[in-house]
Amino acid sequence: MDRVLCVAIGYLIGCFQTAFILGKYKERIDIRNYGSGNSGTTNVIRTMGWKAGVITFLADFLKAVLAVLLCKALFNSNILGFYAGLGVVIGHNWPVFLNFKGGKGIASTLGLLVATDWRVGLIAIGIMGIVIGISRFVSLGSILMVISVPISMYFMHTNEIEYLIVGLILMGSALYQHRENIKRLLSGSENKLGKKKRKAKV
Repeated sequence: MDRVLCVAIGYLIGCFQTAFILGKYKERIDIRNYGSGNSGTTNVIRTMGWKAGVITFLADFLKAVLAVLLCKALFNSNILGFYAGLGVVIGHNWPVFLNFKGGKGIASTLGLLVATDWRVGLIAIGIMGIVIGISRFVSLGSILMVISVPISMYFMHTNEIEYLIVGLILMGSALYQHRENIKRLLSGSENKLGKKKRKAKV
């Protein structure tokens, strides 16, 4: 029951959509109607610029940290904090207040990893940073990063199967949210970081 409660707490925190709020109050737009239609960092950078993108990333990262630390403090349990972080990612990706149309949960995933196990967080950040730096594909870096999560959890928490299970759920949700990116990567039509586009979705 505590696990369900922590996921629920995290979900409500995750429903706070930084990109949507910035779009509405800074640019008077619904970010989900522009670019990729995603309310996440990359689409904000392409639509509203780097400053808004950095704010979006930090806020989405920190909301996961907040949920993890809150539930760790309330229940004195690291694994329950991990469940709260999972709830944030779910809430970010499928926010009830925005008709379940949100982001892809990458910044929040990094936040929950750092707050739950800094070793796994550093590995994830390192993989993502290196891949993006070499390829300029944020999606590829994100995909390879989330694939690393259950692998890292398996080795860092050998006797705690729940970390592996939650890691697999995080990987699965991220891969699902990146399904169109995967298609574009395979076809060679994926956009690289730095291409600014402010085009409304048709």
